Amino acid sequence: MANGRIERFLGGSPLGVLVRLLFISLLVGAAMAFLGLSPRALFDAAARFVRSLGDLGFGALREVGQWIIGGALLVVPLWLLSRLFAARR
Repeated sequence: MANGRIERFLGGSPLGVLVRLLFISLLVGAAMAFLGLSPRALFDAAARFVRSLGDLGFGALREVGQWIIGGALLVVPLWLLSRLFAARR
């Protein structure tokens, strides 16, 4: 029963799946070597990509924060003045 679940999950017998994965890994590795790619270079490129996405996101948050502070420099004093003049009535 458990062996049937494992085979269903893997898509075949564990040994057959292992052989297929080894063969596909060999083909992909040969193609990467032919193209001059290495796993380390791919990892570094992926890490740079994630870092640049983070920089873009945090840069946008920083800019929005500056807009809020700039707007607050005008809005809060005007609001305070309007509340002071409304309290006199």
